[in-house]
Amino acid sequence: MPVWIAFLLGIVQGLTEFLPISSSGHLALMQNLFKIEQYTANHIAFDIILHLGTLFAVIIAFWDDIVELVRSLIGLIVDKFHIKGHPGRRMLVLLIVATLPLVVAALLESKIEAMFQSPLLIGCALIFTAILLFFADRLGGGKKTARDASVKDALLVGLMQLLAVFPGVSRSGATMCGGLFAKFDRDFAVRFAFLLSIPAVLGATVFKLPDVLASGGEAFLPIVVGFFAAAISGYCAIALVKLLVKRNSFKYFSIYCACVGVLSIVLSLMK
Repeated sequence: MPVWIAFLLGIVQGLTEFLPISSSGHLALMQNLFKIEQYTANHIAFDIILHLGTLFAVIIAFWDDIVELVRSLIGLIVDKFHIKGHPGRRMLVLLIVATLPLVVAALLESKIEAMFQSPLLIGCALIFTAILLFFADRLGGGKKTARDASVKDALLVGLMQLLAVFPGVSRSGATMCGGLFAKFDRDFAVRFAFLLSIPAVLGATVFKLPDVLASGGEAFLPIVVGFFAAAISGYCAIALVKLLVKRNSFKYFSIYCACVGVLSIVLSLMK
């Protein structure tokens, strides 16, 4: 794989993994519209590296939260699963509950991705993401944090994550919208969504390991370039989302998804 392709894919993966605009949808569109399938079709190991780059970004961005979650896990075990009065432990339990639907997602993802690779269907999914962001921005949001969010709220966020098995539906967008619909505080909705991405990315990595071992190695330089491109762009994307959520607006992402979705549909119909 050429280094410039590795750099480009790393940037796209990092930005679209955390911005609510769908990484899988943009990658599929790039493959279809710019004819780069020859560089991506059999590079499963490289795909794993890009995901590890984005995982590194979210770990750096939320390091303090992760340390607190580890402490909460230890405390939860030592205190025989006593949760009341411990927001950190409640947060951990909520994240575990929200992660449970990932089992269903893992079983469905490969089959659905194979069916939804056309620009027409991806365009429709991007428009759906735009509508989801629009209504979550207008109707969602509240004051709930880890202290008062319920198991049902966490399950709603986890179920929203299932929508991301369709290329073009943003995983981060779906989980953030789920949090807003559950009346999470906007900052908490974003933080919860990004922390929830850690088991999602780890799960995807483990799930693909057998394919990586069967596919062989990858050149060293493209791997390094792709990893750091994904990590740096991913960190910048997280910072941007944090900034925009403080301004109470996802409208920019909604407009972008709608425009790209319409463009994708038009281009697919012109072929």
